[in-house]
Amino acid sequence: MAGMSALFRRKAEPRERRVTLVRKPGCHLCDDAQLVVEKVCGELGVPWEPRDIAEDQDLHDRYWEQIPVVLIDGEQHTFWRVNEERLRRALTD
Repeated sequence: MAGMSALFRRKAEPRERRVTLVRKPGCHLCDDAQLVVEKVCGELGVPWEPRDIAEDQDLHDRYWEQIPVVLIDGEQHTFWRVNEERLRRALTD
């Protein structure tokens, strides 16, 4: 569906989305980001998962200098600081 025109693409319901928080232990920005992700995803019923950058070489290679990183449906949404309203809009628009 990624190559499909937005005109023909069905709008996904928030609960059909998937949020991934790429993080590492002991990272205060990661802890802050997780609070925002938990809040927004919890309110919208969006499933989310934390992924430890130290346990996944591909994530480490791609995102080491940007953590925390938030992915929505596998695509990078933001890094370092997570804005609650921007995340909410991305999941509902």
